[in-house]
Amino acid sequence: MINDAHCHFFSSRFFDVLAQQKGLQADQPGAAVTTLLDWEAPGTPEALADRWVSELDRHGVKRTSLIASIPGDEESVAVAVQRHPTRFVGFFMVDPTQPGAPQAVERTLGRAGMRCACLFPAMHRYPLWDDTVLAVVDTLAEHQGSALFVHCGVLSVGVRKKLGLPSRFEMRFGNPLDLQALALRHPKLPIIIPHFGAGLFSEALMIADACSNVYLDTSSSNNWIKYHPGLTLPAVFRQALTVVGPDRLLFGTDSSFFPRGWQRAVLEQQHTVLEGLGADDSVRQRIFGLNFDRLFPHPA
Repeated sequence: MINDAHCHFFSSRFFDVLAQQKGLQADQPGAAVTTLLDWEAPGTPEALADRWVSELDRHGVKRTSLIASIPGDEESVAVAVQRHPTRFVGFFMVDPTQPGAPQAVERTLGRAGMRCACLFPAMHRYPLWDDTVLAVVDTLAEHQGSALFVHCGVLSVGVRKKLGLPSRFEMRFGNPLDLQALALRHPKLPIIIPHFGAGLFSEALMIADACSNVYLDTSSSNNWIKYHPGLTLPAVFRQALTVVGPDRLLFGTDSSFFPRGWQRAVLEQQHTVLEGLGADDSVRQRIFGLNFDRLFPHPA
């Protein structure tokens, strides 16, 4: 069984926003962006949801998260989740610095299948101890079964690079250690740090060791390893298993657009790594599927 804890839902609205930032003038600006990128236009949220289900079926993936990749695009993901509630779990990006952010979280969590709020502090440039963050997380924690996703460490958005768009990120705001107050304030709220902390691996291990509600996802190429001379992906998994254990590691790919589709190479690489470490079937089953189902149970 394979569940993917980290997939982006690049909707038409997502590409429309990029087109606006790029200054493209067209009848269908989002489609103009996908043409520039040589990617498939996503169409309606329903069509994109169906496309993802077909892709997951092709690779034998049971369930996945769908991340709304800009604030305000939670509606696109909600439509997709409602269309395929047994296949998708709704994740949505929140910028706590925007007016009405807690109210937006409240409304979104009222939609079936919308379960996890995603914070990108480096992208939106705020400290994780800010009162606006506390208000958002307090609202989230009131909803049983919800979770918090916080991108820490190195942040690079490939599509922005391809389009020549600036990324005015401030990585100083993405230290996993800054999550400790939130984790202690809401000890029953699962907090997911993607990409093993994306370069801040030691800090991610420390916070996960200190707070039992912190999870690490294994997604993407994990190219951040280049910042740690001599470090390898097998060593990353070995240390994560030693410190965090197999019950708080979530497999993910960071898949996002078509025609590339679901990134099977990430699965194969990580499966090979775990086999090489001698991880037994029980460990692999938890990382690749069962932990996700435990955090986000199937809808009744």
